[in-house]
Amino acid sequence: MLDISIKTFNQLSLEELYYLLQLRSEVFVVEQDCVYQDVDGKDQNALHVIGKKDNRIIAYTRIFKAGDYFKEASIGRVVVSEKERHLKYGHQLMLASIKAIETSFYTKKIKLSAQKYLEKFYTNLGFKTIGEPYLEDGIPHIAMVKN
Repeated sequence: MLDISIKTFNQLSLEELYYLLQLRSEVFVVEQDCVYQDVDGKDQNALHVIGKKDNRIIAYTRIFKAGDYFKEASIGRVVVSEKERHLKYGHQLMLASIKAIETSFYTKKIKLSAQKYLEKFYTNLGFKTIGEPYLEDGIPHIAMVKN
C-alpha cells in the first residue's frame, strides 16, 4: 500500500518538491525520451497527490479545480516509478486522486489528457474517451472524462 498525502504547493517541503520533480523528469523526459517543459507554472495552483513507499516518493499526480487547467476538474502528471509499476500503485493513486477531487472540489466530473497507450487503464477507472487522438509533446494522447 502507498502512503498517500495531498498537499498544496505551499505545503510541500523542499525535499518533497525536489523528489516529485525528479520522478516526473525521470519518467516523462528520460524514460519517454520527450523533451518538454515540465515545470510549467501550474504546480502552484494544483493539489499534489503524493504516493510514498518506505518514505520515498514513487507515485504522483497533480489535480486542479474546474477552470484552473481544463473547464472541468482535472488530473495530470500521473506518474509511477518504473521500478514500482508491477505493484499496481497507479490504480491506488488514481482512486485517491479521484476522491480528492470529489472531496476538495465538490465535483465528480473530471477530465484528463491520457497517453493513448493507457486508454484502457483509465477506462477501467470509469473514464470515457472523447474526441480523436492527438499529439501532445510528440506523444499520442486522448482526452477522457469521468462523470
